Amino acid sequence: MVRAALPSHGNEGYRVGHYDLELDYKIGPNRLSARAKLAAFAPEPLSRFTLDLSGFKVAGVHVDGRAAKFSRSGTKLSVKPARPVHGEFTVEIRYSGNPKPVGGRWGDIGWDELTDGVLVASQPIGAPSWFPCNDHPSDKASYRVSVTTSSAYAVLVTGDLVSRRDGASTTNWVYERREPTATYLMSVQIGRYEDLAFPESQRLAVPRSLVPAARYDFARQPEMAALFSRLFGPYPFREYVVVVTEDELEDPVEAQGMAVFGSNHVDGKRGFERLVAHELAHQWFGNSLTIADWRHIWLNEGFATYAEWLWSAESGGPSTDALAAQWRKRVASLPEDLVLADPGEANLFDERVYKRGALALHALRGLVGDAAFFAVLRSWAEEHRHGTVTTEEFLAHASAVAGQPLGDWFSAWLASPVLPG
Repeated sequence: MVRAALPSHGNEGYRVGHYDLELDYKIGPNRLSARAKLAAFAPEPLSRFTLDLSGFKVAGVHVDGRAAKFSRSGTKLSVKPARPVHGEFTVEIRYSGNPKPVGGRWGDIGWDELTDGVLVASQPIGAPSWFPCNDHPSDKASYRVSVTTSSAYAVLVTGDLVSRRDGASTTNWVYERREPTATYLMSVQIGRYEDLAFPESQRLAVPRSLVPAARYDFARQPEMAALFSRLFGPYPFREYVVVVTEDELEDPVEAQGMAVFGSNHVDGKRGFERLVAHELAHQWFGNSLTIADWRHIWLNEGFATYAEWLWSAESGGPSTDALAAQWRKRVASLPEDLVLADPGEANLFDERVYKRGALALHALRGLVGDAAFFAVLRSWAEEHRHGTVTTEEFLAHASAVAGQPLGDWFSAWLASPVLPG
């Protein structure tokens, strides 16, 4: 299995503006035959460039309609076009094989065959497990994804459904994702799902056996959306789709306009409601606002964790102060060797990124007051809607909106491994 690390840089001298993917998937043998067409832009002439792709047999590569030479090394597909590209150019790749996750320090990430269907959870390095891409969070693009598979299965893709055509035994589903989207936030879900409509443009795709429990467990999600829209600004996409798989998952995972939960997260008692709030909050912080690189992951996870606390206070659970005190005690018991503003690859999903990130926001709220704090969050989400962000930009934004320098807060909470007193 290929062991992949985070990409150290983002665009290899080019950027992708649009992906057009055509996927023909056979569930029984887990076989994918596909064509990917990328519309890209190179600000300077490129005689060679690379794409990220894992495991497939590549039948051919064309650049601007001309056959191009290519070679493989690990998860990299190196392309040498017939003539250098400069400005706008297109790349077409035909490939096939048995898709499987990309291995890394975080486990197996990407296209995963379930007991009866498919799950795609690509954060942070799994997108190359199903399509050739420039796999870096800063390179956001629009998408058209066409999936053809057995008619016995529902297909859900991160995007808006624009067509569905039934054949003799297969169905073709076409989705479009118009908003700029990072590669790791694109997802395909295939399964035998019941489709349940919820208020606030929400849908729930769930196995029939879990429908009653899921209806109850996710019933307050529209109220969460109303709260977050009030605090963070309007929901950034047309709809929000939650998929519950029949298989168990270690953790839920977000995608653009979508979240995926395992059957173990549905108990009919709202025992995992904080996770429901967490994944929904990622639609603002992580998806609409996407970090420029993985050093800034606290801007995703710290914000989504603090949204959990805000929902708890709103819904009659423990207050934000109580939760901050609880988690401060927990964080204080852990090693002080993580810098929140740059936790490092090994600590990307460390508990301290989530909880200390939320604690940093709670400290900021206490420093500037509620009015300024929520003005910071709302304007941050609205001004950077569908863009990329960094910790330094958040510091500058918060300082400007709050009307006071926040260098001491930054140094104590984000730049030092020592938990502030």
